[in-house]
Amino acid sequence: MLRILGTIFAALLGLAFGSFLNVCLSRWPTEESIVFPHSHCRTCNRTLMWWENIPLFSWLALRGRCRTCRALIGWRYTLVEASLGVLWALCAWRALPDNPDPGAPISFSPAFLLAGLGVATLLWLLVALAVLDAEHLWLPDFLTIPGIALGLLFRTLEKILGNHYFRPPPLGIILLNIEYILAAAGIILLIRGVYWLIRRQEGIGLGDAKLMAMLAAWLGFPGTILAFFLGIVIGALVAVAIIFTPNAKQTANMKLPLGTFLCIGGIVSTLWGPHILAFYLHWAGF
Repeated sequence: MLRILGTIFAALLGLAFGSFLNVCLSRWPTEESIVFPHSHCRTCNRTLMWWENIPLFSWLALRGRCRTCRALIGWRYTLVEASLGVLWALCAWRALPDNPDPGAPISFSPAFLLAGLGVATLLWLLVALAVLDAEHLWLPDFLTIPGIALGLLFRTLEKILGNHYFRPPPLGIILLNIEYILAAAGIILLIRGVYWLIRRQEGIGLGDAKLMAMLAAWLGFPGTILAFFLGIVIGALVAVAIIFTPNAKQTANMKLPLGTFLCIGGIVSTLWGPHILAFYLHWAGF
């Protein structure tokens, strides 16, 4: 019962934070306040009623259109809310015990709570960055740079609180993570430099390097390499699919959002990275 209730609560919380994220994603690119004005239709400017702001369900009830002007409400709103709801619910389902001892008191250690808060924060950031890069080819510094700092903080605290027998020195953990961050960002910078030498133009933005650094701060170097590999594979598949579309000539010079693919890879690595890496190492004979 605890697992079911916790999963439902996490899903509802994810929907609520996804709704807030939609406000941010609509207003950040135009440098609008995310506080004022209140939620409104971006076509007719009518302030929405409370029941029009219920995550996911309002979109379904209104059939994807504004109640007044009938303007289309994009699928992005629903996808963001549903994605965070599902991702947070999945994390809760995996983290909570399946059949806890009925006689044992229910308690959550600081390390458990910190890990849950950290994963939820990282997933929120990755969904936000994935959408911003897909819609605007933009990976803003006000998300990636604080994301690096938060990753360092969470990972350091997680190492300290999660080990009851040996507490590694915080400075050593921080320095090791900084090495991971620099190495991950260096991969993108190296590719960017080689591309510039060959083509004499920029192929990858600096935002992608900061995103890789953020992934390394949260996931460590092996998890980041997995996210990078998955992102490249997904990007390549999308590129091949575009090539074989009927209007391939019109989309030949289209820029693909590498950051979006890296974020998807980061989400997969966050949820299943250790299992994928363990399977690979076993398959490779290590």
